[in-house]
Amino acid sequence: RKESSAASDVYKRQRLELAANAGADVTINVTRQSLADAQDMLGMKEGFDIGMEMSGAGPAVSDMISNMNHGGRISLLGLPHQSYDLDWGKVITHMITLKGIYGREMFDTWYAMSQMIATSERFRSAVSQVITHRFPAEQWEDAFEAARSGRCGKVILDWSCPHPPLTDDDTPPPTPKESPCTAPSRMS
Repeated sequence: RKESSAASDVYKRQRLELAANAGADVTINVTRQSLADAQDMLGMKEGFDIGMEMSGAGPAVSDMISNMNHGGRISLLGLPHQSYDLDWGKVITHMITLKGIYGREMFDTWYAMSQMIATSERFRSAVSQVITHRFPAEQWEDAFEAARSGRCGKVILDWSCPHPPLTDDDTPPPTPKESPCTAPSRMS
């Protein structure tokens, strides 16, 4: 069975482009398409085996549950703004595992991620594709505003050295002289 990946977003085209650049086989805007459409585009006869839901939006979770394979696993990473209903009958009869990711496992995840980045150039490249902004820790308000804008991928706060933020036209400013920092990433 061929491995396939799909990415969805309700925000900007730029985020879907980030997912495609990081290696997603199909990207969809969930305001216009569903995960079932992604399955069709991928030629899948069964549902997805693994899902990572990062929005916390009830309709997105429900759509993911509806399109999971029997025995599928979903990591719930997004925090919901309000409570929502789920089709628990489908979760139970399809043996779907829902797992919240927060707290104590965070350090295990960081360790696993650092090992994958250290040993796989392909994975390292895919991860670096989604980092669009870097800010020195002192500019945390600007970093939060960039994240809030929805015009970004991952925003990094760096405590180790100064990184100038990206400008509005996505042209990275020059890195300060005598700085061990690298130039900030930018959106593609």
